[in-house]
Amino acid sequence: MTPEAETAYAVFWIIYVVAFLVFFLMMSRLFRILPLYGLRTLLQAALVVAFLVPVQSPEVQGWWMPAWLHGGYESILGDSEEAMRAWINMAMASVAMLLVWMLDLVRYRLVRR
Repeated sequence: MTPEAETAYAVFWIIYVVAFLVFFLMMSRLFRILPLYGLRTLLQAALVVAFLVPVQSPEVQGWWMPAWLHGGYESILGDSEEAMRAWINMAMASVAMLLVWMLDLVRYRLVRR
C-alpha cells in the first residue's frame, strides 16, 4: 500500500476511536438514570462490543475495519460468508465481554460489603 493509503487508514481509526469515546461518554451519562449498576455496565459493554470489534479486511492484509460495518455491508450485498465472519468476531467478543462483565459484578459486590 502507498504511504497515503496508510496515513488515511491511521487517520480513519483515530477519528473513529475519538468519536466512539465521545459517544460512549455521552451514553454513560445517559445510563446514570438507570438504578441498577449491572444494567448500566451491561449496556456499556454492549456499546464497546457493537462498535469496537474489528474484522480483518478480505481485500488488504493487515487492515482492520469495524465488524458491524463490514458485517452489515456484506449482509446487504449478499456475501453471507464474509458477513458471517464479521458476526462471529462480534459473537466471540460478546462472550469475552460477558465474562468481564460478570467479573466486574463480583468485584462490585465484594467492594460494596
